[in-house]
Amino acid sequence: MSTLHFTDANFKKEVLESAQPTLVDFWASWCGPCKMIAPHIDELAKEYAGKMKIGKIDVDANPKVATEYGIMSIPTIVFFKNGKVLNQITGAVSKLDLKRNIEENL
Repeated sequence: MSTLHFTDANFKKEVLESAQPTLVDFWASWCGPCKMIAPHIDELAKEYAGKMKIGKIDVDANPKVATEYGIMSIPTIVFFKNGKVLNQITGAVSKLDLKRNIEENL
């Protein structure tokens, strides 16, 4: 499975009502650190297919969700389970750090 794309319109259904834990990468096209971690997000989406939903939401195109969750810096990675925030990471982190956090939030 490839990286999913979340929007203000589908966020509730795809993330909050998801039966699987979900990783959401809050990002923007102009963000350098976001581009640095994008390949890691894509690789982990394939690696954890069926175990965790992994997707991105562009904060410029979808300001409602970003505002609702108080996203002030990007990239910000937020882990959701059963409609609730479990954990949050701000800034570019290594693939190993992302993987460790995924395992903790499964």
